[in-house]
Amino acid sequence: MSQIKGPGIFLAQFAGDEAPYNSFESICKWVAGMGYKAVQIPTWDKRLFNLELAAESSDYCDEIKGIAAEQGLAISELSTHLQGQLVAVHPAYDTMFDGFAPDEVKGNPAARTEWAIQQMKYAAVASNKLGLTAHASFSGSFLWHTVYPWPQRPAGLVEQGFEALAERWLPILNTFDENGVDVCYELHPGEDLHDGVTFERFLEATNNHARANILYDPSHFVLQQLDYLQFIDFYHDRIKAFHVKDAEFLPNGKAGVYGGYQGWQERPGRFRSLGDGQIDFSGIFSKLTQYGFKGWAVLEWECCMKHPEQGAQEGAPFIAKHLIRTTDKAFDDFAGVEADREFNNKILGL
Repeated sequence: MSQIKGPGIFLAQFAGDEAPYNSFESICKWVAGMGYKAVQIPTWDKRLFNLELAAESSDYCDEIKGIAAEQGLAISELSTHLQGQLVAVHPAYDTMFDGFAPDEVKGNPAARTEWAIQQMKYAAVASNKLGLTAHASFSGSFLWHTVYPWPQRPAGLVEQGFEALAERWLPILNTFDENGVDVCYELHPGEDLHDGVTFERFLEATNNHARANILYDPSHFVLQQLDYLQFIDFYHDRIKAFHVKDAEFLPNGKAGVYGGYQGWQERPGRFRSLGDGQIDFSGIFSKLTQYGFKGWAVLEWECCMKHPEQGAQEGAPFIAKHLIRTTDKAFDDFAGVEADREFNNKILGL
């Protein structure tokens, strides 16, 4: 039986302009000192990583791996959440999402899309050079503005939306396939891939592409009121990456799953540091272990109350406590007997 690796940590929420958060070497030393064993790298943050150079240079990739290894760290995955978001953007969101793009393509949606697609292809090659097999990203969206529609959606709109999304992603998925890497979509509100049904629609539109897979993050399912444990039963064969992030949903008489445009602390659904929310991580780790998940358990810290340093410090031991060392024997082996066909026939009355 496979065993989950960990603890890992996603660096995106911790990167900053001050030490130890402003360089890959110093942030690796910081997280290793808290007990982490792997880092997930945000590829848009040049303070930590140069994606274009990684796609071009094996020497640079070896340097990055060496810096991590000096601190006893592996690289779990690269992340292109921001670039993946820009692969598909509805015009209503152009102005807001331009903030994720470099200056040279801002205000030019077509150029921004080309840039995002190329970034994804760079990520496929860089992941291969780093010896990685999974990659974390978002899908982007053409349909999100119709998620709760009024007036009703025109016939065929959803099908056309997923056809268009698949058309954008298929060349990217093929590049990842050429490099032996899975694209793991974080199923997230705001994306066209935000739950199991929408992921299935995308699979159908991509002819069940082998590289279209899932980054499992139960926090987003709590906020949607989706059964995050049964989700594993349905989709375990496509879960190739795992964000360990806590959340809670506290219903009240004024706001529901949409949150009433309130700040994070006031919303019924909100993200919390590990152990402070409602998620059954014992159940999650058990199911993922049962189904043979062998990737990294990676902390993604997003909490509306707790300081990030405290969240990071508490995260490593929390994950380590939930890792399951898989058994190599049955608990009742002591009462077993050797296989004997004649003996078994006697028991069966044959």
